[in-house]
Amino acid sequence: MKYWKYLKYILKHKWYVAVECFKVGLYLHAFTHDLSKFRPSEWIPYARYFYGEYPSWWSLPGDSRIQYFGLTKEIVSDALDLAWLKHQKRNKHHWQYWVLHEDSGQTKTLFIPRKYLKQMACDWIGASKAMRGKDATPIEWYGKVKNGTLMDESSRVEFEYLIGAEEGK
Repeated sequence: MKYWKYLKYILKHKWYVAVECFKVGLYLHAFTHDLSKFRPSEWIPYARYFYGEYPSWWSLPGDSRIQYFGLTKEIVSDALDLAWLKHQKRNKHHWQYWVLHEDSGQTKTLFIPRKYLKQMACDWIGASKAMRGKDATPIEWYGKVKNGTLMDESSRVEFEYLIGAEEGK
């Protein structure tokens, strides 16, 4: 059942993203958006995390922890983190794709080409509508996560313009 629920969400998300892509002339991306989510390395962890029920390892009685070989919330959560990392690095429409963590410990933000900023805007708009309804926008969510998103300044300004969150609006 969890895989069916996840499929329904993905198709809804892809629909809203496709609608936004067609508005800005990204016809191919309308069909190819988030195809990596259908790979088992992303599909299974996402479905388990968002639609599964698992006990916390800490909620199991002490003796049971040693003998328990099933999935726990902690295992499922770690698997989701890995799947999300893979998704970010497979898809250029995520700002995380354009962040370089250097061996020195420094973090460098790379310029995001307009094509991918447009795709990212379509993704954020489509995700907002899929999660909160057809009239939703990503502006409220962006306001909450803006300080945590790492983008070079010109990419940020363009992205904010594309989602309608530029200063003064």
